[in-house]
Amino acid sequence: MAKIGKLESQTQINASADKFFGFFKNNMTKFVQIFPQNFKGFQVVGGGEIRAACEIYWKYDIGSGVLTAKLKVQAIDDENRSITFIFLEGDALKVYKSFKAKMQANKAGNGGCTVKWTMEFEKANENVPDPKGYTELGEKVSRGLDAYLAGT
Repeated sequence: MAKIGKLESQTQINASADKFFGFFKNNMTKFVQIFPQNFKGFQVVGGGEIRAACEIYWKYDIGSGVLTAKLKVQAIDDENRSITFIFLEGDALKVYKSFKAKMQANKAGNGGCTVKWTMEFEKANENVPDPKGYTELGEKVSRGLDAYLAGT
């Protein structure tokens, strides 16, 4: 029987929640330049901007070689500063029957924010590990984007 799971991580950063979320939402195409070791390709399927229901094609590396994914932006919630992605195709779905990733930037008392990553997944079988590489990538992106925003 497949196991449904949830994995979360949080990273405290100095950038404001609005600045982090705004950059993440409007500039994902720059991830290939900012994080060349992890993101090898990015394309909005059919062109256009990032919006709810659009599809995105990623080439990425979480430490095990270049992987691919076709994602759908399930939701962009400006009020709660969150974006939710559903994996439609790709390498992750070879080991997970379903996979959803959510990023949310929450205001923190120091003017910075806490970036929360949530991965919801259904394992294809009991032997499949939790997707820790994906939450680790989220943490790396959070810290790296914070450093990038500090220099802009």
